[in-house]
Amino acid sequence: MERFKYTLLELSNKLSSDNVVSLKFLCADKIGKKKTEEVKNGIQLFDYLIQREMIGPDNTEHLRELLDRIGRQDLLGVLDTYEGQADPAEFPDEAELGKIIIATNVIVENLGKKWKEFGRKLLLSDAKLDGIEEKHPRNLEEKVREVIKEWKKMRKGQAKVDELIKALRACSQNFTADTVQKELQDASTP
Repeated sequence: MERFKYTLLELSNKLSSDNVVSLKFLCADKIGKKKTEEVKNGIQLFDYLIQREMIGPDNTEHLRELLDRIGRQDLLGVLDTYEGQADPAEFPDEAELGKIIIATNVIVENLGKKWKEFGRKLLLSDAKLDGIEEKHPRNLEEKVREVIKEWKKMRKGQAKVDELIKALRACSQNFTADTVQKELQDASTP
């Protein structure tokens, strides 16, 4: 639990006051209006979510969804690091990680039922893919997100967005690969 709290502290420190307001709005029905009004920072909100057992050391899905909804996909890497118990130095450099985050969001939105084939093209084992299936039996988007997370853990600092694009093309997901490339190009254009 201690390492989880350190992760929550890191996330809280990176949230702007507008981010906290947005999170409070999204969580108002879950923690109650009175407690929502008491929340001044991310730590207080996270504490209420822990009390309600909505997040915890083995349950970060709701937190991941909240961060995504407020447009802070950049903070998902902090959760990935926590979940993978990986040393941040084992991840790709910041520029490449930014590209991977953009690619992940596009792939999650577009991949669909070919997620297992995509995982195999990224050289994930069938056992790993079956584990992902069990972990997220009804959530296709989380399956795709988990495939990419496992691939990043496997490749560590060698993970490159080009590998994701190549795997998409290898399973005939050319539209998604083209969309990833377009989003990357748009993101790099000032």
